[in-house]
Parts: sequence; C-alpha cells; structure tokens
Amino acid sequence: MTTTRELIGRIDGQVLLPGNPGYDQSRAVWNAMVDRRPEVIVRCASTDDVVTAVRFARAEGLELGVRCGGHSVLGLAVPAGGLMIDLTPMGGVRVDPERRLAWVQGGAMLGALDDAAQEHGLATTAGNVSHTGVGGLTLGGGMGWLARQYGLTCDNVDSYELVTATGERVRASATERPELFWGLRGGGGNFGIVTEFEFRLHPVGAQAFLADLFFPIEDAFDVLRGWRELNATAPRQATFTASVSDGGPGSGGPLASVGFVWVGDPDEGRRLLPALRALGRPVDERVEELSYLELQRMDDNVEGHALRRYWKGHYFGELTDDAIRALLLRGTADGRAPHLPSISLQAYGGAIGDVPDGDAAFSHRGTQFEYVAAARWTDAAEDEVRMAAARRCAGALDPYASGAYVNVLGDEGAAGVRRAYPPEKLARLTALKDAYDPENVFHLNQNIRPGLRPA
Repeated sequence: MTTTRELIGRIDGQVLLPGNPGYDQSRAVWNAMVDRRPEVIVRCASTDDVVTAVRFARAEGLELGVRCGGHSVLGLAVPAGGLMIDLTPMGGVRVDPERRLAWVQGGAMLGALDDAAQEHGLATTAGNVSHTGVGGLTLGGGMGWLARQYGLTCDNVDSYELVTATGERVRASATERPELFWGLRGGGGNFGIVTEFEFRLHPVGAQAFLADLFFPIEDAFDVLRGWRELNATAPRQATFTASVSDGGPGSGGPLASVGFVWVGDPDEGRRLLPALRALGRPVDERVEELSYLELQRMDDNVEGHALRRYWKGHYFGELTDDAIRALLLRGTADGRAPHLPSISLQAYGGAIGDVPDGDAAFSHRGTQFEYVAAARWTDAAEDEVRMAAARRCAGALDPYASGAYVNVLGDEGAAGVRRAYPPEKLARLTALKDAYDPENVFHLNQNIRPGLRPA
C-alpha cells in the first residue's frame, strides 16, 4: 500500500498533513461554517500531480474533494478524513490576442482570467466575484455581466483537458469526445477534474456603467413591475438587476433597488437612465462609470472567508406580479423581521437563449430572471435562525419558480439536481456518469449518481 511519505516524494507541489504549516489555510473555504479536516491535502502544481493524487486516493480508499475557489456554500471541496486536491497552485492564464483565445489552468481565479484578457481589451463571460474559481463557475454554466452578449461561460469553452476517475488524461471538444464535452457544459464536476480550459475571448474594451436606484419597500411593488417591463426590451449590453435588503441605520427599514449593469460605452448605457428614473422617486442612488475590471471586483467580499453563509435559489421563466409581492415580503407578513436574507434578481435572456437547449447540459435557457436569497453572518449561535429565514424566504417563491441554477444549489440534494436538469437531460448525464465515473469517485458536488450503481 502506498504510504503518505511515498506520495510526498511523487508530488511536484505540496502534500499537507494536519499540523503542517499551510494546512488550515488550504482547508478554509468561503463559508466559515465549514470546518472539516482532510487526512491529506495535495496542492497540485501540475496535471501529473492531479493524476497521482486521484490514483492515491482511490488506492487508499479516501474520499476525494477538489478545491479551486472554494465558493460552494456547502464547502464540498473539503472531505472530512479524506484527500483534498487543491488546484490553486495551477492558476496560470495564457492569452493569444490575435486568435482571441485563452488557456486557463484549472486552479485559476476569475480575476486572473479577467486581468490577462483585459491587457488586450478582451474578455469572456465570467462571474461577478473575482476570487471565484474558473473551474466551478464554468462547469456549472457560468453567469456573468457578458452573458446576454456572448452566452454563458460554458458556451465560450472550445475544449477541456481533464483527469478522469481512473487517473486518465483526456480532452473533450465538439469533435473529440463530444458527449463528454456536452456534459461538461453545465454538468458540474461529476465527470473529472479539469486541468485546463480553452476559452474564446471577445473585444469588449475596458468600460462599464452601473445604475442602482433605491426605494422604500412600501413603494417598491410598482417600481419592480416597471423595471420588469424595461428589461423586456433592454439591449444585450445591459443586464438588469434588482435586490431587497435591510436598509441599515437611518434608512427607515428595508430597501429595494432596481438598476442595470452595462458593459460598453458608458454614454450608451446612460440612455437607459431616464426610463429607469421615471419609475419613481428613489431615496438614494448609485450611478457611476467604472472600468470592466472594477466592475468584475465590485462584489468581492473584503471579509473573505470569515463569514458564515447560506443561500437558496430559483429560476423564473416569468416574473409575475404575485412573485414580486412574495419576494418583497421575504417570507414574512410585512417584509420586516430580524435575520432576513438579502435577495437579488439578475436578468437572463439575450445570447443565453440563442444556444439551442439540447446543445449543452446547462438547462432552463428560457429563464428570464435568476433569484437568490443569501444570508451571511458571523455568530455561530445564529446558524439555525439564519438558515430557516432563508428557507422561508425562498420557499415563498416556490410556486412561481421553474428550475434552478446548479451553482446556486445548496443542501437540496437529489431534489435540487432534479430542479437543475429536466428528466431527459438527467438521464443523459447519468449515462455519461456511468461511462466516466461508475463508482461515483467524484461525488462531493451536486451529484449525478451513476445509474449502474445500487442506491
């Protein structure tokens, strides 16, 4: 049987055991509620390291987790008593500006991709927090400020290189292992560990524009209805957003915001402002020009990994008046209660819906809005009340929802996976799992169980 000492001698990167310097830092993820202790952490410096770590975990019977950005709300990257593959040392990005292509290692953060591409005025769809891992975002689909113009992150991948559950290196593209390529476009981390992505880039320049208008919750129903109608005719450069949150000291109570993010010439974005302002009289506003890189970092969390987190999500094919009423109340009688989560809406449409639904595992391309009820706090004594409030808040929207984004699923288990994928896609994904991971080695994810394995 291979010993840990022998493993250390075969790894180019680092092997960390409990008590080693760096061990606690490597096992820390974005949700401070997660405090699990792997038996061993392999900080991979190369694809060879990934192969070695996968084979070692299987030989030793160790549960296997894969960490990149660590943004899973359940902290699925961190296996208690298992082996955690930490990809973050593999964070390189290489850009060919002439061909408008980027090759991104599996441990890279979104900020590294944005930085490298923006040196040439280029970008591809990436999420809204720069310290999110490219791998987790892309494998679940990948929503961002460019999606309405250029499609989801997974729609912009030309090829994947990955290590399978048997430690084999394979490549997947539209012409090489096309069924695996289909499944990697939204099927999550169920089929292997991606060590490199090849992305198409787009000439987006370096400018962006942001508008948010804030209203007391009592005035927000008609404002949100009007915002919904403006979104229906919005140019693809605009991604409409809305939120409801506690307003903080001096606000007089909860506030709702409506607005949009514009990627491109700010003067063109400003043309949408008069119609937005005509919706009502805001108590505050945020209207500013910013660079694309500033836009991509504006939601970064300075508290890092110190906050406890929980969230629930929905897709809406239609945002009805009743749904608006329910989201404003946030699972309460009047929208006012302690420990309520913040809720957000982000518009889909545009290029997302241009891709035929059958072309990728990602589903629900007809979605109009994504909804997330997100709680964050510091006191462990509030865990249960915070999570219960988020469940009530999202549960009130259940009657109006039509699916969910796999990257926002939390503790829903198999029921959540069924919400993310319709039956025909789930059957196809299950067959793919049977082909590439019949023993469910990669199960610390929003898991697609093999059909050949007994329940």
